[in-house]
Amino acid sequence: MEKQPLEQLTKISSQVRRDILRMVHAVQSGHPGASLGCTEFFVALYFNQMKHDNKFNMDGANEDLFFLSNGHISPVWYSVLARSGYFSAEEMKTFRKLDSRLQGHPATEEGLPGIRIASGSLGQGLSVATGAAQAKKINGDDRTVYVLMGDGEQQEGQVWEAAMYAAHHKVDNLIATIDFNRQQIDGPTKEVMDLQDLKAKWVAFGWEVIETKQGNDMASVLEGLEKAKALTGKGKPVLNLLHTEMGFGVDFMVGTHKWHGIAPSDEQLANALGQLEETLGDY
Repeated sequence: MEKQPLEQLTKISSQVRRDILRMVHAVQSGHPGASLGCTEFFVALYFNQMKHDNKFNMDGANEDLFFLSNGHISPVWYSVLARSGYFSAEEMKTFRKLDSRLQGHPATEEGLPGIRIASGSLGQGLSVATGAAQAKKINGDDRTVYVLMGDGEQQEGQVWEAAMYAAHHKVDNLIATIDFNRQQIDGPTKEVMDLQDLKAKWVAFGWEVIETKQGNDMASVLEGLEKAKALTGKGKPVLNLLHTEMGFGVDFMVGTHKWHGIAPSDEQLANALGQLEETLGDY
């Protein structure tokens, strides 16, 4: 896919946020908070950084691959997939409805283009991405594998097993990103189960670690992804600690866990959409 410039990426992000809010509102269920917070990351990845083909095939040979581990933020992924041509934007109207391909957590049973694993059972994505990256190395495929995890997800033991494995086997075509918004469903991560120094932990596990301090600034997100890519192929997997704000882009949603899994009312939706420019046309 052709790389989009910064200005266009910002416009796409505004539309993606509108899509997220409208999907969740329509069925009064879903997870808007972290979806809004990760919008810049997804838009930068799919519209600028990754080599990928919206004429989807499951193998993904000679393409960059992306895996979503924290599958509850499916709204942002579905929007970005639709807006990059994997399926019609109209299909977003079916989000979370009976027999829809756009399940609340991504699933493979219905064959939705762009989805390679079912996810949402937290802790598993890094293992899958590590295996996919290792397979690419075995097959002589020089493309990169990306995976996104939540910060609350770092409380899962399987994450650390996969981290140890990837470092030991020098899976250096792997870029893992943590959405570091410091919030999870029950409250701030510091109160639920303190993550302490995540950067030091990942360094200790043998990873190359970078931090993107402004994860809701498109220029910073692009810079972080490019820095991460430049570190691949040097014997270590790469971890991008992406600092974001849950609910970013909507003033009454930003910075709180309360919008982790709550849908806006009619009045709240109108307020939120009034803060976001319609740039690609609502579905």
